[in-house]
This record gives sequence, C-alpha cells and structure tokens, in this order.
Amino acid sequence: MIKNRLFLATTFLIALLSGCSSDTTSSGASAQNAMVSKDIYNLVGTEGESFKVTKKANNFFVDGTQGKVVIFDLFATWCPPCKAEAPHLGNLQRKYKDELLILGITIEENKGNESLNAWKKEYNATYAFVNSSANQKLSRAIASTIGVGERFGIPLMVMFKDGKYITHYAGAVPEEMIESDIKVALGK
Repeated sequence: MIKNRLFLATTFLIALLSGCSSDTTSSGASAQNAMVSKDIYNLVGTEGESFKVTKKANNFFVDGTQGKVVIFDLFATWCPPCKAEAPHLGNLQRKYKDELLILGITIEENKGNESLNAWKKEYNATYAFVNSSANQKLSRAIASTIGVGERFGIPLMVMFKDGKYITHYAGAVPEEMIESDIKVALGK
C-alpha cells in the first residue's frame, strides 16, 4: 500500500514537472512568452483616421510608430487644466512632427466628433484625437498599468517609446518638462 502511494506520488510529481519545460513554440518564442496577455484597441480619430494600440504585458504599441515617442493624453473637455495643456501639446506635436505622436483620448462618453473638433480648434490642440468605444477601456488599462488606478486625475499624459513606458504626468505640467523627456527618449 505504501509502495502504491509512493509510486503514484512520484508519477504525479514527474508529470507536473515535465509540464514546466522550456520548449519553444513553432514560431521560436518560448512557451512562457506565448502566454503573455495581449489586448488590442482599435481607435478611430475624430478626422476618420485609424489607430491600432496593442497592449502586451505592460507595454503599449501603436502601429506605425516605430522609433517615435507616443504620448497618450487622457483628458476631458470640461477640465480647466486639460484646456490649458492642449496648446502646449499642440506646440510639441508641431515641433516633433515626425518623431512624436500625441493621441488625445477623451474619457467622456457620448461626445461627438464635431464637438471634439471644435474644442481642438478653440484650444489649438493640433494633435490626433480619438473618439471610440475603446477609449474608456484603453484609458483604464493605461492608468492601471502605471499604477494610478481607475480613478485617476486628469489630464494624465503617459509617454512611451517603441511600446516601453518612459514617464507620466498627472495634472498641468510645463511644456519644457515634457519636451525635455521627449528629447531624452529620442536620444537628443
């Protein structure tokens, strides 16, 4: 009886440990990497452009931005600091046009594109705005990933380069501070 239990325990242990091997998948990635969760957010800009954001582990990748700095600007049109920062972000987008993508992501639901485009014009926000059903989900994912929780203050600007987190800013921040971090991220 003891031999049977020992045999069963040994067999179970061997089966358990053999499941933890470091075999690779057919694409050459390790089995562990193949299991990393990945979420895809398909966003539509207020001018009809499309942005595909992929979250893989703690990284956020925007298709077509290899080598560029990406800033996700989580904002609301009723927010005074959001209104104040918009022209500064517009200045940075114009200055670093080929090296930077700023995506304005409204946290407001049921805001029409016409209304957002009027706000962009009024506050000289010359960067891309997205107005999609995925805005809320993406905003929560970004905030959760950087550790500020789901009830975060706005504006919340989060900077990535090639999908990797660089820094974030909560509230109104001087344009020069953001520009300094953009330069460091670009290696200038």
